[in-house]
Amino acid sequence: MEKVINCFKRRPDAVSRLICFPWAGGGSIHYARWGNVLNGSIEVFAVKLPGRESRAKEPFFQNMQQIVDEVIGALLPVLKEKPFALFGHSFGAFTSFAVADALKRLHNLEPVHIFLSGASAPYSETRIKTPKRSDLSDEDFLKWMSSIGGTPPELLANPEVLKLFLPALKADLHVVENYRCNKPDSPLLSCPVTCFDGKDDIPHDLQAWKSITSGDFTVRMLDGSHFYLKDSGNEKIILDYVTKHLETSEMDYL
Repeated sequence: MEKVINCFKRRPDAVSRLICFPWAGGGSIHYARWGNVLNGSIEVFAVKLPGRESRAKEPFFQNMQQIVDEVIGALLPVLKEKPFALFGHSFGAFTSFAVADALKRLHNLEPVHIFLSGASAPYSETRIKTPKRSDLSDEDFLKWMSSIGGTPPELLANPEVLKLFLPALKADLHVVENYRCNKPDSPLLSCPVTCFDGKDDIPHDLQAWKSITSGDFTVRMLDGSHFYLKDSGNEKIILDYVTKHLETSEMDYL
């Protein structure tokens, strides 16, 4: 499991776990830090994908199924131990949903809450009409990256760093751009789903996510653009919200 999961703070007595999925090109450190911030009742597992961090020498995954198979293969035993929730931003919203979908269909396991951020539902018109970016030349790709914000300008101006960063980003976008999933005829899940988004990001079809669950559905808009969640004020709002809802779901679970 250590290969796939980064956990800064082991909490064997935690009542629930929060499994976090990285954005495109992202690593696990941002979320792993949350383990130091959240209270002792929540253990944070940050998913670490091939091609980055300690897995830098491994080839990138080519499709969503590979991610789902690896994450479930690594986590299934521990997911059966205690309640868990999923959090994913952008590309991570798609991977967390794909994992939740497979867990329910194949193992009849369901999270107590799913937190989805910065992404349209995969079957929404908005998402289907999004232009493909992973095939762009590096130059055009960087122009697009600059336009959405969130990538430090000094990173975009540093060719050496970019050489390391671009392949992971393009590989993840390739996965998400080729991920197909039909709108569910009936909700697969019954847990609450919360969607977060930046008010200044390009508009996402968040309401379309409502189709995945028969449970409560909430949208929270926060100040900022695509990487609004990197802002410390927004991060505090998100973590307070996650904590409150996981503690409530723990009471329900008991």
